[in-house]
Amino acid sequence: MLILTLIGIIAAIPLGISRWGMEQSANKVEFVYDYRDLVQIASYQARPQEFIQEQLGKMKEAGIQSMAVFESSLDELSWAGRLSVYNSAALNGINGKLAPVNENFTYVIFAGSREESELRPLIESTYEKWGIAVRPFTADNGSGLVLETPYEDAKLKLMSPDPIALQMIRDADLGILPRLSDRVPYDVESVDRLIADYKELGVKRILFDGNAVKGFADNEEKKSLYTFADILNKHGIGVAAIENSKPQKGMGTLGYLLDYNVARIYSLSDIDAAGMKANEIADRFQLAVKDRNIRMFYLNGAPMSDSAKSSITYSLDNIYEALNGKDGAIAKIEKWGFSAGTAEAFDSSTELTAWQKALKGLVALGAIALIVLLVAAFVSGVNIPVFVIGLIGSAGLNVLSPSILEQGLALGAAISAPTLALIWAINRVRAHTVGNRRAVGANVETAANVGGRWIFPGLSAGRRFKMAIALFAATSIISLAGVPFVFGLLNSIKYSLVLDQFRGVGLLHMAPIGLTALYVFLYTGDSVLGNLRKLLMMPITVLWVVGGLILGAAGMYYLSRTGNEGQVTGVEMIIRNLLETTIGVRPRFKEFMLSHPLFLFGLFLALRYRAAWVLFIVAAIGQLSIVDTFAHIHTPLAISLIRVSLGLAIGALFGLVLIAVWQVGEGVWRRWGAPRLEGIKQQFKAGA
Repeated sequence: MLILTLIGIIAAIPLGISRWGMEQSANKVEFVYDYRDLVQIASYQARPQEFIQEQLGKMKEAGIQSMAVFESSLDELSWAGRLSVYNSAALNGINGKLAPVNENFTYVIFAGSREESELRPLIESTYEKWGIAVRPFTADNGSGLVLETPYEDAKLKLMSPDPIALQMIRDADLGILPRLSDRVPYDVESVDRLIADYKELGVKRILFDGNAVKGFADNEEKKSLYTFADILNKHGIGVAAIENSKPQKGMGTLGYLLDYNVARIYSLSDIDAAGMKANEIADRFQLAVKDRNIRMFYLNGAPMSDSAKSSITYSLDNIYEALNGKDGAIAKIEKWGFSAGTAEAFDSSTELTAWQKALKGLVALGAIALIVLLVAAFVSGVNIPVFVIGLIGSAGLNVLSPSILEQGLALGAAISAPTLALIWAINRVRAHTVGNRRAVGANVETAANVGGRWIFPGLSAGRRFKMAIALFAATSIISLAGVPFVFGLLNSIKYSLVLDQFRGVGLLHMAPIGLTALYVFLYTGDSVLGNLRKLLMMPITVLWVVGGLILGAAGMYYLSRTGNEGQVTGVEMIIRNLLETTIGVRPRFKEFMLSHPLFLFGLFLALRYRAAWVLFIVAAIGQLSIVDTFAHIHTPLAISLIRVSLGLAIGALFGLVLIAVWQVGEGVWRRWGAPRLEGIKQQFKAGA
């Protein structure tokens, strides 16, 4: 099993190198502003059209490359000043007439001849597709159309983007990011014409609006996802996937059909755009680019009423400041080798090649062997049957769902490596304590049970210090053995793009801790049954209940911090920001501030005090976190490697501080504290 595990580790290395190259293949970062938000802000200005023209120029200067353009609606066209919309009652009121008794239509009046020539065919074709009668209409202040449907219904019908706005954006030398929805029936011919028009406008990528990609609703009947992918491929247009949201339905399939011509996009909300400081926005963007493979940023804005200033405010100037200048986001990402420009897709040319499939098979074999080693650590003599069962089960699961198989094996290996590492560390400590008299020899003969604590005077502080350092390093290396199985089995770009997610992270955060605790309490005494009997026979006191509640609360807090939505304290945020700005890569807080220091400290104490073994359970948090860091597949391998290395180094330094403090405290106690306590005891006995 050890040989198979080693073979799996070696086989994973070329897969990791391939992923490393993929992560370096797209270094352009694109900033996109929501054009609809700009129109809304402009609608609160004295001269809306002049305001839009001015801001488009400022956006270009600030480093914004593109404008996101939605499918238009009557509301949006009205905001832009292209037309005016009335219902029957409102129009008759303007003309000094009573509201009609049996009519509730929508009246559209164009702002001018250009608006009519550009928008009239668009409106007519859209509403006729919905079976709504459309007829010409002439008013005193212009011409328009009558839509024989209530305004509440008419405003919900989506049309192609405003052609006048598209031309205005192009004239400002800005790109266009269309936002398409799946709210209308899929028609392959109209979609083909639309994408062809986008191609002529220089569109490189599409972002979807709503909870599904274009064509998803009709895919079962029309295979529309496949025809839509063919159209996009024909015109060389990719898509964008939104980060930190539930994947839009059909995105995984569409991404695969597009050969993963997908860029991840981060959305800055209008609240954050207005409420955050410019430098905070810049730092957030830098972190997203280098730590999460984000290559596009979607900038939102909204007009806000500020009673203190007695005016309508907006966040555009704050956005410009966040992007521009020596401390702006563009300057920050350039220091990491990125540049502002049109986002490109990562290179996926090696995806599922023959050599990758062969190597992944060896990695899967090694993962099974590693899982078998973990099972054998608790139940001896079952290596072969468990291995055979693992092979048969994996073969069957590979037929049903290769994705579930690779994720299951990656999860099993991620749990096994840190657990086995801690079991090894526990056994090495036992080899130098009363747990193994043959290994220690004369040192054990001097061991004594003082106040319920085993003490081993034969192991000097210097020797325990050296052994603790060696055990800490070796244990961490064994834990790192689980990392190649994670990036080897999950090397597909779909995980980097978060089109498919690594499931079971919650189990990864708990299983090594529970298994380590199980081993400490049941497998470190005379026998498992004997230890279990002692535990079951122990009286339950109020102290035990309180301790259990505290542990439960700590566990809930620990779980609340896991994942992308974990909550952190204000103090931790200050430390995080300090590390990010000084070092450049932030190690994980729970590693360098908690588990790694306590593990090194625990190793030092456990070589003298049996009770210190309980700190190995806390150490499991840091050891599993080493592997879990690489389970964030959207984080580049280089960043994960630096993060883990910094966590181990800084954690070890803090552990050395704890050891030094303990040694000083222990010396003070022996010289002054213990004699005084003994004197008090003697006085008490004499008085009695």
